[in-house]
Amino acid sequence: MIKLNLGCGSRKRAGYVNVDISEVCEPDEVVDLEQAPWPWGDSTVDTVLMSHVLEHLGGTTAQFLTIMKELYRVCADGAEIVIHVPHPRHDEFLADPTHVRPILPETLMLFSKTSNIDWQERNLANTPLALYLGVDFELARVNMHLDEPWLGKATRGELTREELETTIRSHNNVVKQIDMTLRVVKNAG
Repeated sequence: MIKLNLGCGSRKRAGYVNVDISEVCEPDEVVDLEQAPWPWGDSTVDTVLMSHVLEHLGGTTAQFLTIMKELYRVCADGAEIVIHVPHPRHDEFLADPTHVRPILPETLMLFSKTSNIDWQERNLANTPLALYLGVDFELARVNMHLDEPWLGKATRGELTREELETTIRSHNNVVKQIDMTLRVVKNAG
């Protein structure tokens, strides 16, 4: 099985196929991830790392959905996709003109068949992208990295969980980075 480090830039990883669009980075493979099909076979990948990459891809909705379909196609059942992105309400996201879309856990849940079916049963208006596209990613883990002074306040117990959640929703520069892991589901009964 293949391990992919997509959009590696200068952050190459041993044991991975390091992939980037820029030859300057000297990746193992030069690939434009916005062009399909990707050069890997169906269900040949068991691990994908996308560290500060996904927010740069898919300037159009069609491109972004194609990227998600290609991720699904190349990944085997049970494969893990580890995604690190800046929080869209942080200056590091807002200041970079190459960021084309925010990526939140709620974004990735749109690609979960389990979530899509639940939303349909409850008559919710969420877009069931997993059902539309024939993909299925389960959001296995989410970790939010707080920026200062919020990290210190949370560590010292100066904010309740509810206060912190309200602050994240209402203020900029609270969460610096979001780490998410998707698990690919292909053999669901």
